[in-house]
Amino acid sequence: MKFIHTSDWQLGMTRAYLASEASARFSQARIDAIRTLGELAVAHGAAFIVVAGDVFESNQLSRETLRRAVDALRRLPVPVFLLPGNHDPLDGSAILRAPELAEAEQVIVLEDMQPVAVPGVQGVEVVGAPWTSKRPGRDLCAQLIDSLEPAGANLRVAICHGQVDALEPDADKPETIALAWAEAALRDGRLDYLALGDRHSVTSVGDTGRIWYSGAPVATDFTESDPNQALLVTIDSERCHVEPLVVGGWHFLAPHFEMNSTADVQRFEAWLQALEDPVRTIVKVSFAGTLNLADAARLDDMLDRYAESFASLRRRQRHSDLAVLADALDADTAALSGYARATWQELQAAAHAGDDAARDALKLLYRLSRKAASS
Repeated sequence: MKFIHTSDWQLGMTRAYLASEASARFSQARIDAIRTLGELAVAHGAAFIVVAGDVFESNQLSRETLRRAVDALRRLPVPVFLLPGNHDPLDGSAILRAPELAEAEQVIVLEDMQPVAVPGVQGVEVVGAPWTSKRPGRDLCAQLIDSLEPAGANLRVAICHGQVDALEPDADKPETIALAWAEAALRDGRLDYLALGDRHSVTSVGDTGRIWYSGAPVATDFTESDPNQALLVTIDSERCHVEPLVVGGWHFLAPHFEMNSTADVQRFEAWLQALEDPVRTIVKVSFAGTLNLADAARLDDMLDRYAESFASLRRRQRHSDLAVLADALDADTAALSGYARATWQELQAAAHAGDDAARDALKLLYRLSRKAASS
């Protein structure tokens, strides 16, 4: 029996640093991932899909986002089980209880901890631990396990959301999932597979081979490893095989470059040019080193120029330590005279003394002088 394990769709997610056009594409990519998951289910013979929490970014989303999500869910070729997570809990404003979701007959929202038979599949059931608030104050997965009898002849897939204690730095949080308790449930037959959500990177947990985080199907942040995937799970009572499948195509990159020469600036440009899909790539870059004004101007112009091609390309000011110091060649290239040259010399002296404002002023004066010379 095969199914697809996914989580953390977070439909409706936005990123403040994305311009409106890129933000719209980023939002649409999350809707498109639903269609891709359906195609993967058909291609690999998966009988159903489980979403281990955080289907939506929050319970307060626009009707347009909900409408687009429902339209995509209605077109799924297999049943899909949705678990409320910390982003979209079953509280008084639960979006997972929206009437529109009832239009998608193959959608099953897990509102309690009762096992649900998979439609059209004999002997397979799904059970989940839904979040009813953003701070449940207890280990919901342990509560679910305690409520279960052995599955007997059925295969049982459990869905939980949250961090396991083996990976959570603050393991004293009451909602942290006790890994040992989950592994015991797998050994005694109460569970056959535990699908986890909340961690946005594909991660195998423990040593059973039957507890996994699927990661996010579309990348969401710079801290993730192995995003843009879902898991194809092949399982029976004796074995469990898990295979990552590519879903999304967005990339978050946070490189660091040493900059001390024209060659270093050129090397950074070559790196930008080598990125295959800039319209779906978000870059925040940091620099360290020392450049003269000419090379600093080249770098600034390059960032401005390439920013038009990328979803986002920005400099990480807090993590950069790039000094810009004017040299004799800069002064000759600027070709200033009179008051402008005297100002240049004053700013240069202040910049060498460590005045950041003077450095910025020198860079601006250099760039303006070069534009004037070329016009």
